Amino acid sequence: MANVAVIGAQWGDEGKGKVVDWLASRADVVVRFQGGHNAGHTLVVGDQTYKLSLLPSGLVRGKLGIIGNGVVVDPEALLSEIARVSAQGLAVGPETLRIADNATLILPLHGAIDRAREQARGDSKIGTTGRGIGPAYEDKVARRAIRIADLAEPETLSAKLDELLLHHNTLLAGLGAETFEKQTLLDQLLALAPKILPYAEPVWERLDEIKRAGQRILFEGAQAVMLDVDHGTYPFVTSSNTIAATAAGGSGMGPSAVDFVLGIAKAYSTRVGSGPFPTELFDETGELLGDRGHEFGTVTGRRRRCGWFDAVLVRQAVKVGGIQGLALTKLDVLDGLPELKICTGYQINGETFRRLPASPAAQAAAKPVYEAMEGWSGSTQGARSWADLPAQAIKYVRRIEELTEVPVTLLSTSPDRDDTILVKDPFEG
Repeated sequence: MANVAVIGAQWGDEGKGKVVDWLASRADVVVRFQGGHNAGHTLVVGDQTYKLSLLPSGLVRGKLGIIGNGVVVDPEALLSEIARVSAQGLAVGPETLRIADNATLILPLHGAIDRAREQARGDSKIGTTGRGIGPAYEDKVARRAIRIADLAEPETLSAKLDELLLHHNTLLAGLGAETFEKQTLLDQLLALAPKILPYAEPVWERLDEIKRAGQRILFEGAQAVMLDVDHGTYPFVTSSNTIAATAAGGSGMGPSAVDFVLGIAKAYSTRVGSGPFPTELFDETGELLGDRGHEFGTVTGRRRRCGWFDAVLVRQAVKVGGIQGLALTKLDVLDGLPELKICTGYQINGETFRRLPASPAAQAAAKPVYEAMEGWSGSTQGARSWADLPAQAIKYVRRIEELTEVPVTLLSTSPDRDDTILVKDPFEG
């Protein structure tokens, strides 16, 4: 049976949490492989709503959850999230959650430098969550990061803090922000060690055993392709690679670990924070999409910007992300709109493009070329088969397939986990 990677095909917030939760019933283990607690997945299960940031969504299904080495882990945030979902009745402990011992830690100084730099940018803000994810990845690449395994070695922690503080306190002082004391940080880390280390192990060994046993692995991505640090709308992106290829490196498995890549896309477009958004709507339709779709970020709480479906952007995400099938979500939000539009190209300085250029100036100048379609009067909410959908809604989905050059293999018609139309089971490959 196939192992599946789930990634976002737009700018995030596409409904990955529900889809991963739904697919987890077919998996044996769910793996987070990149990002940090800047991710936000909302899962609605009966009368319970779970808001996850670091924890793999499969935990809600009682599946083994693994946080891979590609994730940057804020230990305080992790313990807080475990306590919160445990209070909701989920069993989260070392028996159900394992964390890569070579994963990088996010420290309080990372959040401080993140917020200070964002404030210094003024009107040029990137729109980060201010949670220290970017600075933690910077330390990882600069080879000065503190990793989970270091928590077991007080002398190692002390030496690494010397190097970290030499770097970060210099920056913080230059930005006019408060600096950090070594002993305070060291005491915090030593206090956290016995709470975090029971979860730690070389997860690559466990995953290798799971793969050899023929069990199903579900790789859960955070953010989305258009926020990828290489392939997204740079510099308005996250600090990690969000494409499916990262599932291997971010979990300690080889490139053959992923058999099927499922991309998640809304039936329209949204974006949180700053950056180019060619199909953004500033009119009543944009407000309507935001209201109907309850478009507020799980992590940020910010109102999401809304616009028409951008087939150019999703097609690009399909190509660079290795997406083999789309899960289309929130189709019901479009119910009753008399006319729908799909972006099929961009006009940039008099030229027509079927891709989003890498240049920030060109991205900012991109004007959408639209194809209009008739809307539908019936309801798609709660549909669980193609027969439940209005004919025009089916035409809309088929047109998205044509323009993005990938089949829709799963359709979500409400936040409820069972309101899903399965065209092809991704675990069948």
